[in-house]
Amino acid sequence: MAALQRISQSYRVASTHSRLVSTEACGWMRQQLPEELGECYSERLTFDDDLLVVRSRYRPTRNLIEETISPHNRHMLVITFGMQGNSGYKGTDGSAVSFRAGFTTITSFQLSLGERCYEAGATVCQLRLLIGESLLNKYIGEQRARQLLGNGNVRQLAFQKTSAAGASHASALTHQLNQGVTGTLEMHIHTLSLLSEQLKLLSPDTRPENLQFSATDIEKLDRARDIMIEQMDQPLTVTYLCAAVGLNEFKLKEGLHYRFNSTPYRMLHEIRMRKAFTLLESGCQVAQAAYQVGYKFPNNFSVAFTRFFGKPPKSVFGKRR
Repeated sequence: MAALQRISQSYRVASTHSRLVSTEACGWMRQQLPEELGECYSERLTFDDDLLVVRSRYRPTRNLIEETISPHNRHMLVITFGMQGNSGYKGTDGSAVSFRAGFTTITSFQLSLGERCYEAGATVCQLRLLIGESLLNKYIGEQRARQLLGNGNVRQLAFQKTSAAGASHASALTHQLNQGVTGTLEMHIHTLSLLSEQLKLLSPDTRPENLQFSATDIEKLDRARDIMIEQMDQPLTVTYLCAAVGLNEFKLKEGLHYRFNSTPYRMLHEIRMRKAFTLLESGCQVAQAAYQVGYKFPNNFSVAFTRFFGKPPKSVFGKRR
């Protein structure tokens, strides 16, 4: 009876209800409900037509039911990371999806009509990745993409506790937004790392008996090495490299061993150390060299450099050949 009373007292927001729309300097597009309803907004960043990040924060002053209509009208996979609080979605087709803090929910749909429910005074923060069909085809193949996307109705594909790595990437994306970060490269890395982890869970790799590398695979492996060189100052991960070049983790690791007799970690570490040596030789200070090759803390860099070369970075600083 109490639950029915709360629903009857809820304030309903139609999809046509006026929302304040603005574009932030860092490229995020913000939609906000009127202030009298509380702090209720969502922000969207578009990397391309098939990859979007949406961050939402709702703290309504009253029980709130918000009507939602998908603006995409195409097959989408949605990965939702619950950052704080709980909320629910009810579809007109009878579907129901729950979102909880500390859990990752994966759904798929083509056209979703329904409503989201929020409790008065409770804060709900969520981070969503929206992935289109063509990007899924690229990463997991057309057959598996069709299986996940289904017939277009809202489907819940997974609901599991967010991993430590996933929580770290999601928190980093949220932190960058709070800091008003203008560059999107690091955001893209965190986003693809999140995506790759979840796609791996949905479509686990199978180890082939005889692994072959095509000319296209070789190009992708070379591209992975180039990304390490070009972005060595960024927090690169294996999952990001896999997503960036379009190889699964097993094939990337085996391919780097096949082509370069190395592993992703060892290759990146060697690229960073040799670049750091060149920077120090040219007169770059230790802290500056550390930052340029991806180390936030100079002490950690000094330890790694000394282990790699057998001598500390200060012994190289300012030397000429």
